[in-house]
Amino acid sequence: MSYDRALTVFSPDGHLFQVEYAMNAVKRGSTVVGVRGKNVVVLAAEMKQAQELQNMRTVRKILTVDAHVALAFAGLQADARVLINKSRLQCQSHRLTVEDAPKVEWVARTIAETQQKYTARGGRRPFGIATVIAGHDMDGTPQLWQTDPSGNYSSWKATVTGRNSKSVRELLEEEYEAGMTETDSVRVACRALLETAERGAKGIEVAVLAHGKAMKMLDAETIEKVCTEIAEEDAADDTVASS
Repeated sequence: MSYDRALTVFSPDGHLFQVEYAMNAVKRGSTVVGVRGKNVVVLAAEMKQAQELQNMRTVRKILTVDAHVALAFAGLQADARVLINKSRLQCQSHRLTVEDAPKVEWVARTIAETQQKYTARGGRRPFGIATVIAGHDMDGTPQLWQTDPSGNYSSWKATVTGRNSKSVRELLEEEYEAGMTETDSVRVACRALLETAERGAKGIEVAVLAHGKAMKMLDAETIEKVCTEIAEEDAADDTVASS
């Protein structure tokens, strides 16, 4: 029997190959980083080179799910569009039913449940994306969650998914500090992405989420300035180390 073609059939050693193939699609996707600071959450994503005549506004890796929640993804763009639209409708339904904004954990759990459903029914395939979800609860607590194609979800202080995630995660473990300010959080996110970004600062987009405020996308000049400062610091450290 071909276990890699049957979505709902386990292989003899307990694998669901279609789910693993979906995770491989995530590993081939652009790198996405999330960093939780003291009062903010920062999402940063690598942007690939657009076509000369393409409108970059229509190609985004960081999108809003609700007024206080944003999502970045790695993997298949079309799958992300469908999953994000489903998530937005579920958030609106929650507001109509409960008359209150959904918690970030609820949003993450809802997205993970949708992803899990597509691993357990025939005639479908898993979503080929992993998501990093950021936002604030009603009491102002910053939240950072991650989901994967299997439907698993978990909370993080700082996380990464996509291409070269292993090496970037090691850097985050070294650079992350509890209670970081917005400036420090943005710097750590940019430093992590510079490890893999093929286009350097030009290939990075960064979003900052603060409690009670709309998601703020940093402009190209601000990102370029932060990346230049990081490069100067690294050059100074190399000079000190070699002397």
